[in-house]
Amino acid sequence: MKIQKNLEIIDLGLKYKDTLIIGDLQFGYEEYLNKKGVMIPRFQTEDALERINNTISKCGDLKRIVFNGDIKHEFGRISKQEWSSITRMLDELIKSYVVVIVKGNHDVLLEPIIKNYGKKVSFVEKFILDDLFIVHGDKLFNCKEKTIIIGHEHPSISFVEKPGEKFKCFLKGKWKRKNLIVIPSFSSLAVGSDIRQEKFLSPYLENGIKDFEIFIIEDKVYNFGKFKNLEI
Repeated sequence: MKIQKNLEIIDLGLKYKDTLIIGDLQFGYEEYLNKKGVMIPRFQTEDALERINNTISKCGDLKRIVFNGDIKHEFGRISKQEWSSITRMLDELIKSYVVVIVKGNHDVLLEPIIKNYGKKVSFVEKFILDDLFIVHGDKLFNCKEKTIIIGHEHPSISFVEKPGEKFKCFLKGKWKRKNLIVIPSFSSLAVGSDIRQEKFLSPYLENGIKDFEIFIIEDKVYNFGKFKNLEI
């Protein structure tokens, strides 16, 4: 489904021409939970790589993949699981694609991994692609481009009819005079923050989302219209 001209929702990613944009992989979340005493099987890496490959297969001709921040979960050091998962993914992707990683607030210490790839992987604060301004979303940037794409927020939504169940979603609205698109987390473990609570992390959403359109991802993409018109 097109979320706007030249921007198509493909599963949990956005396709623009020959580029796929993915947000918030959060590799290492299982190890983080294990350290907290929550013992869960480690399936995140396999699940993420399979979903990335499935998404790529739906994109047709693709030359570039942009990861929009928080490719890892730990704020500080790189955990063993993060190192293993990220390098495994990058080793595979650089064979066929240009890879760009936009720095998220969890990615402060990602350089020890990135430097091993030289010019094959770019690590940037922001990424400009024609009239798109891609930035993680934890802090504001000035830009000339017409459309801003952020992650960071992990948007999802729940409904009264299905209490306790949340659905990942894209948000599309305005920030000042710019188009603003918020992409969901690509991680199967990070289901997301319920937008009904309206407690937003990103300064781009400080004025709320009542006029934002909601695109829910399930077996396909569902356009639920504007948030203010939802009966939830």
